[in-house]
Amino acid sequence: MAGHHQELVDALQELRRAAGWPSFRTVSSLIREREDGRSGASHETVRSTLNGRQMPRWETVHDIVLVLAGLCTPPRDEETETGRFLLLWRAAGEGEKGALKSFQELANSGWGGEDGTWTPEMVMGILVNPFSAIEIAPALAAPHEPAISEDMWVQAMARFVEEQGAEHALRVLLHTLKGDYIGAAEGAPYGYRDMDREAMDARGAFLHGCREVRRRLGKEPNLLAESIRAMRADDTMDRHDRAEMLENESDLSLMREVMIVSPETWDEVSEDAHHMVFGYLIKQIGPPGPLGLPDAERFPIVWRIPEPVEG
Repeated sequence: MAGHHQELVDALQELRRAAGWPSFRTVSSLIREREDGRSGASHETVRSTLNGRQMPRWETVHDIVLVLAGLCTPPRDEETETGRFLLLWRAAGEGEKGALKSFQELANSGWGGEDGTWTPEMVMGILVNPFSAIEIAPALAAPHEPAISEDMWVQAMARFVEEQGAEHALRVLLHTLKGDYIGAAEGAPYGYRDMDREAMDARGAFLHGCREVRRRLGKEPNLLAESIRAMRADDTMDRHDRAEMLENESDLSLMREVMIVSPETWDEVSEDAHHMVFGYLIKQIGPPGPLGLPDAERFPIVWRIPEPVEG
């Protein structure tokens, strides 16, 4: 008897002992009484299975395990026992490879190990997870609407593996996950546009710009007035932006806030005033670079008044 088959038989014998060593006929009768029975195994089939005379069908093992688990004192959990014996039965029929759960079983019941013991699936799960081998590019973890279904992706990758070989396909996949993907220069896969991501980037750019504005205002008392003059003299300013700025300047209460802005009063004025000062001092910010970069690199600023070089 092969090694894995012997392990299956030994486990069945242990379960039979724990169940009080019922006869083969008793086990067969109880199988046939169950509504969830799959095999209708005769006492001879039960005998052959428990004695290891032949490799049984899974349905037979399943039914024997259910009956014996129920006869144990206290009764053993049927789902746990059938799951344990499925691995043993697979290993007996297919070797070590068969001891692993199918994908559907993984999806339904997870990797196992809830009792603190390592399972073959847990070891496999660690090995196949790219997180174990590389640092995944943050941009690839951004929320987004998938462009294709999982099934389509799997089919495409299966064809890639068939045509190029498994090792090449896996190395390309890791290379992609590390950040060398189409569209990486723009910070998003193949020009993908995600409105939530864009809104987050815009907010991030604004907050970074505001921090830099406060920093410069603290060092350069005349910066706001000089920036306003530079903005008015800027012939390249977008006419819509200029029209919006002029409209805002007609709001006297808003302008009173703008004129008192300093690092000390920043939190006391409205966000509208923040936007006005931002527009006066900053000519352009961005476009945003890839996620993971420091804000100063992600959101490059073009000032209306260049920052003095510190000697």
